[in-house]
Amino acid sequence: MAKLKVIQDIISFRNRVREVARPNQFQVELTFPEGLTSTGSELTEFGTFLVKGANLPASTVGTVELPYRGRVLKIAGDRTFEPWTVTVINDEGFKMRNAFEQWSNKISLLAENRSVYAAPVNYQTSATVRQLGRTGGDIKSYKFEGIYPVNISAIDLAWDSNDAAEEYTVEFAVQYWEPIINDTDVANAKEDTDNV
Repeated sequence: MAKLKVIQDIISFRNRVREVARPNQFQVELTFPEGLTSTGSELTEFGTFLVKGANLPASTVGTVELPYRGRVLKIAGDRTFEPWTVTVINDEGFKMRNAFEQWSNKISLLAENRSVYAAPVNYQTSATVRQLGRTGGDIKSYKFEGIYPVNISAIDLAWDSNDAAEEYTVEFAVQYWEPIINDTDVANAKEDTDNV
């Protein structure tokens, strides 16, 4: 196996590094269930501007440990998907907040222990988070499937909160997520293969 050359100067480093991904270059597209006051497409479009924070997804593959004569054999277990949280800027019309509250209320009514929805397929939707490149276009995208809100955070009010926008977080349960294959993924895979 060939020994890798040690990069010792900043110009050599610059020549080998592509443009780095920036955490502030992203877009979230939420899908809402039928039957909310605002239409789903209107809320999706509104959300692309008001969701100011999100994350690329996490998942964990569990480990099954089998003891054997003083040693532990580790075997891959089941995959679990972490909850997904977005941060939303509150508008004066409370359009997004109202939609999240209606969605949550229909899943589990505030005054009664019952649901408006007949089955999970009626309240679980999807969302897409896109990492955007500095020169335009998606560089990585993920699709979340089977999401629904499990926690809508409080909005703090205070007389001394000047020059600040109201914001809150929404935590979603996630059935699973998948990366979306796009042209950048294909190009990166080809380059990785060419470099082997």
